Amino acid sequence: MRVISGKARGHRLKPPEGMDVRPTSDRVKESVFNIIQDYLIDGIIVDLFAGTGNLGIESLSRGAQKAYFVDESRKSVEIIKYNLEKTRLKEGAEILTIDALSGIKRLAHQNVKADVIFMDPPYSRGLVSQALDLIAEHKLLKVDGIIVAEHDKNDEVPEGNQLLICTRRKDYGNTSISFYQLREETN
Repeated sequence: MRVISGKARGHRLKPPEGMDVRPTSDRVKESVFNIIQDYLIDGIIVDLFAGTGNLGIESLSRGAQKAYFVDESRKSVEIIKYNLEKTRLKEGAEILTIDALSGIKRLAHQNVKADVIFMDPPYSRGLVSQALDLIAEHKLLKVDGIIVAEHDKNDEVPEGNQLLICTRRKDYGNTSISFYQLREETN
């Protein structure tokens, strides 16, 4: 697991210990970042279920202005801090040690408006749907922003909700990435 591009290119990130965290593979990450590159420059990033901080760190390396890392695991938070220090990207980072659903509410209460929201929740728990509903309800996503949700290919994830719609889905082996944006009529 490494930073693929930008200021911190080539830095190896500290991997998780055990199987509680399942980091996005470099192959999947590279494909996702090719799709969302235009959202990153000076962007505000929210990395929900952040794990190692892999996606938020890649975003900061590629020119994002700020990244919020949200994870309830103290072990994960320590890994994120270590990886931010190692890549020299901690200046643009804020870490919330809180569960992702509560983190959405807290960030919205702080008036954060994200250009990109990453979510890579534990598979098969319905967390993508719950997070999407909260993001829509609390208006955490900018009008022209994008949500990138990683999930198991066999997980049932919504095509959208009242405010959000799935605009693209890509499969990478057993992993799928679903991209969500605000519905045009809500812009």
